[in-house]
Amino acid sequence: MSRTLFSADFCAPRGLGNRHVQTLLPRFLRLPPLARETEIINLPDGDFVELAWAQPAPTRADAPVFVLFHGLEGSFDSPYARELMCAASEMGWRAVLMHFRGCGQAPNRLARAYHSGDTADAYWVIGQLALRYPRAIKVAAGVSLGGNMLLKLVAEQGGDGLDLAGAIAISAPLDLAASADALNRGFARVYQRHLLHALKRKVATKLAAGPLPITLSARQLAGLETFWAYDNAVTAPLHGFQSASDYYRRASAGRLLGDIELPTLILHAADDPFMPADLFSRLPAPGDAVRLEIARQGGHVGFVESCQGRLGSWLARRVAWQLECWAEHLVPHRSLAAGPN
Repeated sequence: MSRTLFSADFCAPRGLGNRHVQTLLPRFLRLPPLARETEIINLPDGDFVELAWAQPAPTRADAPVFVLFHGLEGSFDSPYARELMCAASEMGWRAVLMHFRGCGQAPNRLARAYHSGDTADAYWVIGQLALRYPRAIKVAAGVSLGGNMLLKLVAEQGGDGLDLAGAIAISAPLDLAASADALNRGFARVYQRHLLHALKRKVATKLAAGPLPITLSARQLAGLETFWAYDNAVTAPLHGFQSASDYYRRASAGRLLGDIELPTLILHAADDPFMPADLFSRLPAPGDAVRLEIARQGGHVGFVESCQGRLGSWLARRVAWQLECWAEHLVPHRSLAAGPN
């Protein structure tokens, strides 16, 4: 085993180890209550994103900050988001979720939306947090699409390019083409159909409101039944890619794993139905700053465990432990923590 690869200590409850059961089970568990405060952050191109701040927030200006990036068509109300935000908030962290464009409570202003490799909005938001809380330790986490985006951002910016003490990526589709293939096989087509329905509904609303800079009718949109078809007809032309293949190649973070210099934790399940079983054997070895933990089971953002006879989130427990470790041993971004001379 390499020095960056470890076996995760997740253990599925008896009878609940199937990868599809693990993937779907969080939707049937009671979510912990969590109040939020919504903030609109205007972006340089005239669009905006919505931030959801967990309430009550810490009163200390130097309280550590946990920023979360959700998955495809996710939100503050996604089970994993609620669990992770609650865990961080209960530890005294200032927890905030950035909704990707159009995923909050209001549609975004521009024709474009978001995609797996779109790091600019997250970079802008992290920069704003650095200005507000210059002496606070900050850790970012990304789930699924948000995890791929975060790893790409961290790799692009190097060890000192972001005001982050660490990054956590959960169930990240690091080879987007391989994930698109996996989601078009067997029972995984159910997930593909569900996600595409949500994506196409948003695009159909925009098409009805006025023309978009893509040559696509409402009827053609309805006929897009795979991620390859949708990304080729919608995602790629809306966001400056030549094709789905071009988008997948340029937006996938897997090819950049060796470039990551920031302390990073990657959590993955070997049975994730959104990805091929040999995902990490296709990718470059992670750099020394990365700790890759692979569980034998867990599905896609599932990781439901049994604790004292009750089902709960192993992800929330594992992430909370990581936040505690980093809060004790890491310091804020040195260029901002140094203060005036």
